[in-house]
Amino acid sequence: MAIEIKAADVMKLRKMTGAGMMDCKKALMDAEGDFDRAQDIIREKGKLIVAKRADRSATEGVVVTKIVGGKGYILCLACETDFVAQNGEFSATANELLELAVAADAADRDALLAVKNGEGRTVEELVTEKSGQTGEKCELAYYARIEAAYICAYVHFNKKLGTILGFNKEVAEEVAKQIAMQATAMAPLSIDVDDCPAEIVEKEKAIALEQMKQDPKNANKPEAILEKIAEGKMRKFFEENTLLNQAVVGEKESIRELLARADKEATVVAYKRFALEA
Repeated sequence: MAIEIKAADVMKLRKMTGAGMMDCKKALMDAEGDFDRAQDIIREKGKLIVAKRADRSATEGVVVTKIVGGKGYILCLACETDFVAQNGEFSATANELLELAVAADAADRDALLAVKNGEGRTVEELVTEKSGQTGEKCELAYYARIEAAYICAYVHFNKKLGTILGFNKEVAEEVAKQIAMQATAMAPLSIDVDDCPAEIVEKEKAIALEQMKQDPKNANKPEAILEKIAEGKMRKFFEENTLLNQAVVGEKESIRELLARADKEATVVAYKRFALEA
């Protein structure tokens, strides 16, 4: 005899799992009204969706940030479509994961995936369950944290990109926000020349040298001269790709000069940025 599934039971399971009404009803029918089994069925559905949609691209989602004392946290929960990303429940899940990260002070993404909530489910399991609820591939696309004397966070209005910046001391809020907005918009590779990834610097320098050698005008120039020309090109590269050396958008002064005008002793000491790329 088919078991009767009441609307109240469906709503109860929906509140417990966040899954859709029809998914909850089907799970309860398959579980013959057993709520524990029904929850397991929905979780298994999430795993199946993840496996089936492994080759899909999760290029939509939300970036969230939080500052607690001298620590800043940034996280991105990704999905396949903007329709799901714009859902309030999806954003709520992203913030729930962020709160778990803050509570555990998770050092990195791998550490966060292993963090458990109050019900004993890991962040990795919660993300998988979100796939079951949405029917899309969902993933923890990014997570990072920083420590500094003063921290500022900025998330673009579309929630697809954001930045957390750490300063060596407290600076004017409007200045910190302007710099965080610049970093979000201009995507510097690093804070300054010294922390720009060595492999990128080497590659750019090699490209610059090769361009010099390919130019007929430089055919008879000695290697030392070509090196000097390449160094000039690298200065331009650093001006465009390191935060403190970038020009303030719409201005002639650099971010370093902007910060010095506000406080000569202040500088940026930590930087994390993430953007969802289509």
